[in-house]
Amino acid sequence: MANLQPSLTIPPSFAGASPPSPSPVAGSSSGPALGQAAKDKKMASAEQLVLELCDPELRENALLELSKKREIFQDLAPLLWHSFGTIAALLQEIVSIYPSLSPPTLSPGASNRVCNALALLQCVASHPETRILFLNAHIPLYLYPFLNTTSKTRPFEYLRLTSLGVIGALVKVDDTEVISFLLQTEIIPLCLRTMEMGSELSKTVATFIVQKILLDDVGLRYICATAERFFAVGSVLANMVVSLADQPSTRLLKHIIRCYLRLSDNPRACAALQSCLPDMLKDGTFNNCLRDDPATRRWLQQLLHNVTGGGGMGGAGMGGAPQPGLDHMMGI
Repeated sequence: MANLQPSLTIPPSFAGASPPSPSPVAGSSSGPALGQAAKDKKMASAEQLVLELCDPELRENALLELSKKREIFQDLAPLLWHSFGTIAALLQEIVSIYPSLSPPTLSPGASNRVCNALALLQCVASHPETRILFLNAHIPLYLYPFLNTTSKTRPFEYLRLTSLGVIGALVKVDDTEVISFLLQTEIIPLCLRTMEMGSELSKTVATFIVQKILLDDVGLRYICATAERFFAVGSVLANMVVSLADQPSTRLLKHIIRCYLRLSDNPRACAALQSCLPDMLKDGTFNNCLRDDPATRRWLQQLLHNVTGGGGMGGAGMGGAPQPGLDHMMGI
């Protein structure tokens, strides 16, 4: 039994016929036939690499090759999910580095290897057929220890960023079921931690996740349900605004402003923002940073209008015209 190769269970949708032989007579059908042959060859290559994930001796190379080529393998996510033992192998890769998290001893090589596994999980999280299956299995919880680390070395930063990428793939598609699941976990505190101490790119992805949670009505109600939750989010956003005055980042500022704007849709949160919205968002500090980003300028104008003039206006406030005086304030 020990010499038997592990079997690969493939759903009917992935089981294709052998690549057709090229037609000896050139004709109009030769192009499609060759194209199908190339697709079948790619799929066979993907199936072989997925099979190799279950072999500890071949897994590292299979992880590398699949993570590099995941964009060209059509329907890789269902293949990964439905193949026998594959998800278990990916989780084994994740769990195996837990001992390296505290004390922080994660090597660059180990970080790269587990990040390749995370890249495949991101593929599963992104696919409409496997997204909810991924959630129902509570697989995101396996990533949370990586988001709870504080080391700023490159192996840990790369690990945090790739883990955030998996969560970001889940929230990218607007789905209340996804948001409701995440709110039952520690995702908000974990994102806030990264927003405080991560790299600029990690901060951007973590803020994007919080933004997507806020944009869902369930998420907005959750964060604004208690003063503690609101001020936990608000204080981190305010600290980020202050830090951006010294090290500007348009893409990070864009997500911060969008978070504030969404918070202003809640009447209680909007009232609180009248006293805790950072002055740097009001005094033109970021005029140059936003000069080439008209969409974010409009968001900021609407935020200032909601907070200083209109109060919590809900969704209707999004379409209101900014006050003329704000144009001068924004340097427009």
